[in-house]
Amino acid sequence: MSLSLNTVFGLDGKIALVTGGGRGLGKSMAEGFLAAGAAKVYIASRDMEALEATAKELSPDGKCIPIRANLATVEGCKALAADFAKLEDKLHILVNNSGTAWGAPMKDFPEAGWDKTFQLNLKSPFYLTGELRELLKAAGTHEDPARVINTGSIAGEVATSLGAYPYGLSKGAIHQLTQMQALEFADDHITANAIAPGRFPSKMTEYVMNDEEAYAKEVQGIPLKRWGRDEDIAGTALFLAGASGAFITGAIIPVDGGSRLKRG
Repeated sequence: MSLSLNTVFGLDGKIALVTGGGRGLGKSMAEGFLAAGAAKVYIASRDMEALEATAKELSPDGKCIPIRANLATVEGCKALAADFAKLEDKLHILVNNSGTAWGAPMKDFPEAGWDKTFQLNLKSPFYLTGELRELLKAAGTHEDPARVINTGSIAGEVATSLGAYPYGLSKGAIHQLTQMQALEFADDHITANAIAPGRFPSKMTEYVMNDEEAYAKEVQGIPLKRWGRDEDIAGTALFLAGASGAFITGAIIPVDGGSRLKRG
């Protein structure tokens, strides 16, 4: 086979579903898939207004498709899978990206915050992937498996909590779940990998971005002396989704500028 950028990274004809795809990391990954030639990229969340705006921005030709979903319950995960199955009979790439964080002192940490964080960060990917497994299996082949890409975090790899206890714990668990999925799904021609981002601009990190002193201090603590950019996360997701990632499964890939090396 003659190698080219398209044969290594191209997604011609592929169908993807990105949860939390209306903004932040999910939007960056969806944009990367579209740039690589994906046939359709579905983006899902509760905020239909944000989804529609993102779909219009990323793909005026209609290849980016918004689909409303509420992943705050298991029933919502099953509903999204059922709605997607009415639209497509196979799924090449599933990105479990929806997530949240909650910070508070350990004493009297609100149970509602704990439960919400684990629901979106762990239970949602678990149940949604299970519901979509048959569509992933239908898309995968021995040479070109379907892909599950979970959004983890370096918070799942280091001991520093920053008071967001369930966030780091849930992300550590999603890393473990990713490896379990990799083993269990291999015979179905499905790979499972996780991306573990460090600091990126997002709704969850606005409190740091808006504090000039805190932001500068964080940047100085990162070996590569910057936060992540759209292309950092999009490129990693595209690497896992293309032919370049067909022989990789069970990997947890840090995209953090080396932060974990100093905070471990």
